[in-house]
Amino acid sequence: MNTIDPTKTKLINNDFYDDLGDRWYTADDDPVALLRAENKVKLPWILNHIQKNFKDTKNLKILDVGCGAGFATNYLSDFSNHITGIDLATTAMDTAKKFGLKNGHSDVKYITGDANNLPFDEQHFDVVISLDFLEHVDQPEHIISEISKVLKPGGLFFYHTFSKNWLSYLVVIKGIEWFVKNTPKHMHTYDLFINHSDIKKWCKIHDLTFKDVTGIKPIINQDFFKLIKSGIVPKTFKFETTSSLLVSYLGYAQKLN
Repeated sequence: MNTIDPTKTKLINNDFYDDLGDRWYTADDDPVALLRAENKVKLPWILNHIQKNFKDTKNLKILDVGCGAGFATNYLSDFSNHITGIDLATTAMDTAKKFGLKNGHSDVKYITGDANNLPFDEQHFDVVISLDFLEHVDQPEHIISEISKVLKPGGLFFYHTFSKNWLSYLVVIKGIEWFVKNTPKHMHTYDLFINHSDIKKWCKIHDLTFKDVTGIKPIINQDFFKLIKSGIVPKTFKFETTSSLLVSYLGYAQKLN
C-alpha cells in the first residue's frame, strides 16, 4: 500500500540523515548533537519503564522503528540480547553497526525496510520504540497500526515527537535553524507535527492503552547560551523532563491483552 502523500513529504528533508556518516556520533556543529544530548534523558526514561514492566529484560524482543544510526538500539543492547532496528537509511544503519561494534554491541540486527509495512510476524515483539520518527512521515496513524500488529499482548510502545503549536514551531524549526550550525533546510515541517491527543486517539483505535508521558526541554544554563552565541552544541549540553507537553514529549502505551 502506498502511504506517501507527496504534497507533504516533499516539504521535509529526510535524505540528510543518510549523509551524516560518523557525524551522527561526533558532530557538535549539527542538530544531531542535540539529538544525542536529548537521548541521555529519553533512553534512561524508556529503560526505567521497561524494567518496571518486565522482570527479565535480557530475553525481551525489542524493535526500533526508524532506528537511524542506532542511538537507541546500541543503548538498549546492554540490557537485551534481542534488539532489531529497521530503517530505509542504509548508510545510517552502517554507522550504527560501526559504532555498535566499537562499544561491544555486536548482537543488534539491522533491517532495511519500510515502517509502512513492517516485515515481521504479528505479535512478535515485547517492546517497540519509535523516537523522532513519527513527525517525518505523512501517515503516522498507519505507522502506529503497524507497530500494534507486531507487538505482543502486554507489549510496550514508546514514542517521542513534537507538539503542533506556535511554540514548537519557533523552538524546533526556527530556533534550530537560527542557532545551530549546519541545520539542513526542511529538517522538520510544521504540517507533520502531532499533538499528543492525536497519538492517544490513534493508540486507542489500534488496541494500545496510554500509560505515561513526559515533556522534554533543554536546561537553560551557561551551555544553552554558549549554543545560542556560537552555533556549536557543548558536549555538556543537557535536557530534562518537564510536565509541559507544549514542545516535545516522550510517552508510552501498552498493547491490550
